[in-house]
Amino acid sequence: MRYLNLGCAVAALCAFAAPLSAGRPQAAPAPAPAAEQSPYLFEEVMIPMRDGARMQTVIMRPRNQSGALPIMFQRTPYGIPGSAPTSVPKPWAALDKDGYIYVIQSMRGRFKSDGVFTLSTAVHPNDPKAVDESTDAYDSIDWLVKHVPQNSGKVGMWGISYPGFAAAVALAHPHPALKAVSPQAAWIDYWLSDDLHRNGALRLSYATDWVSSLQLDKTNVDFAYDDFDTYTWFLKAGSAADIEARYFKGKVPMFTALLDHPNHDSFYTSQHWSDMLGKVTVPTLNVAGYWDQEDPWGSWQIYFKQQQNDPDHLASMVAGPWAHGWWSRPGTSALGRVPYGVDSATSFLNEVQAPFFAYWLHGKGTRPDAEVRSFQSGSWTWKTYPSWPPAGAPTTSLYLRADGSLSFDAPAAGEACRDFISDPANPVPFRPRPISPTYPGPEWSWWETEDQRFVDHRPDVLSYETAPLADNVTVTGHVAAQLMASTTGTDSDFVVKLIDVYPDDYEKVPAQRQQGDYYRSLNGYQLPIAMDVRRGRFLASDTAPQPLVPGKVVAWDVPLREHDHVFLKGHRIMVQIQSSWFPMIDRNPQSFVPNIARAKPADYVKTTQKVCTGSKVMLPVEK
Repeated sequence: MRYLNLGCAVAALCAFAAPLSAGRPQAAPAPAPAAEQSPYLFEEVMIPMRDGARMQTVIMRPRNQSGALPIMFQRTPYGIPGSAPTSVPKPWAALDKDGYIYVIQSMRGRFKSDGVFTLSTAVHPNDPKAVDESTDAYDSIDWLVKHVPQNSGKVGMWGISYPGFAAAVALAHPHPALKAVSPQAAWIDYWLSDDLHRNGALRLSYATDWVSSLQLDKTNVDFAYDDFDTYTWFLKAGSAADIEARYFKGKVPMFTALLDHPNHDSFYTSQHWSDMLGKVTVPTLNVAGYWDQEDPWGSWQIYFKQQQNDPDHLASMVAGPWAHGWWSRPGTSALGRVPYGVDSATSFLNEVQAPFFAYWLHGKGTRPDAEVRSFQSGSWTWKTYPSWPPAGAPTTSLYLRADGSLSFDAPAAGEACRDFISDPANPVPFRPRPISPTYPGPEWSWWETEDQRFVDHRPDVLSYETAPLADNVTVTGHVAAQLMASTTGTDSDFVVKLIDVYPDDYEKVPAQRQQGDYYRSLNGYQLPIAMDVRRGRFLASDTAPQPLVPGKVVAWDVPLREHDHVFLKGHRIMVQIQSSWFPMIDRNPQSFVPNIARAKPADYVKTTQKVCTGSKVMLPVEK
């Protein structure tokens, strides 16, 4: 959403609106260029909605337009450009060859748009007087096709992150002129995954700075941490309720709502806009990044929902080794610090996204196939699958052994457990300290690719590892873990990380090294492939949490999402287990309380965690 100008289409629409180093587009627009400098004619309008509210909207038509063109429409809460770009933005280049009228709109309650911005994802199909993001999309499209000169009557929507959700929710009640949609890094459930929670565990740092940036003001206001290391800041701040009381004081309604609704109750389920999706009637290109540090889950779930009723094969899915929005940034050819030598973003923009819209909005080219396209990490090649999960990748268990090894052979019954002490006063950081604020800055984008040696061998992190692989191991499909584990507390978290360990001699370090050469080497690099957290109070129910029985070994099912990765011959597979991931995830006090967000200092206790026989990671291994 928010780095590389992600708020305004992740450079796909507003690369010219703010510097790429900015956290999000800011309220102050760039100076208007002279008319002859831009390839687009620029116009700002206020589009009326059914309730009388008006939405701030800019329209950019090609200066040399000679005939009717389709409209590419995006809605965003992050601000719209104050002027036309002086040249065609690079992410538009492939689209621009076919010709479009670009329209960008500030969502309700943001910048100059009327109304209140709620962050709600709810739609109201049975209330003719209700307004929501789907009705605003409908009303805007209706106005555009009636009032924009020389439009063809066909509209496409696309966007990344919040604009991706805004595109997706238009499918709940699509306007007849909406002919193609690409939800990219969209979401469907604030509690289960993506921005605000992971399986019910609060994403504390992100809820603090992202939500406040959207609700403290109608423009973007970055949260001002008063400590250089946000790890220290959050540790001193205490619980989420303490942050609310000291800093927000009721001025950030969504943050308050997260405190008031710690369980998966109707506050979240009533916002399941995707429940409104029926038969697929609008061609849809869903896009996700396997290393998306914000929204890796929702676009997959939209695709799975569409697959339930898609007789005309209109829905497709694309995924790759990308952080949030990096598939729209030409030149992307590395996974964090791991180069792979292929410009996967340009390939996506030229060979997938542009042909999709060209066919459905212009009638050019061949019809895109309804399938899954994946830029597979490890092999660093594009793969095509007729369905997901692909056939031919049966689930194979990789067992965590008491000696710290990983094995495809099941252990004997009664094998010993391994244990560690989990101390909420010294939680495991989610990336190397000092931890910078989410915005602005580059560190946030690729933290999920960070070399995990920064926590390996901490006394509160268990590591399990295979011998060097004799052959490639290709994992394609849904990855999950099941721990057989216990805690001496009455509540707890377990974090599971699946890691690709590079050989110690992966590359040669120059004999005459420059400063940083050794650090930048990939020798022994521990590359995370899949990581997630499970909160013990929700093992039995996500609506009625229950305390754990101290010392009782129970099954912890930890979903690790969709992946497509090759562990190469000579690499090792590693699994790390820990019980904190701070401050990305809020600290579990490890004693059961009604609401973790309101835990008191005395509630935080040390516990002994055990990981026992039968713990495993389930991998869809291609045969």
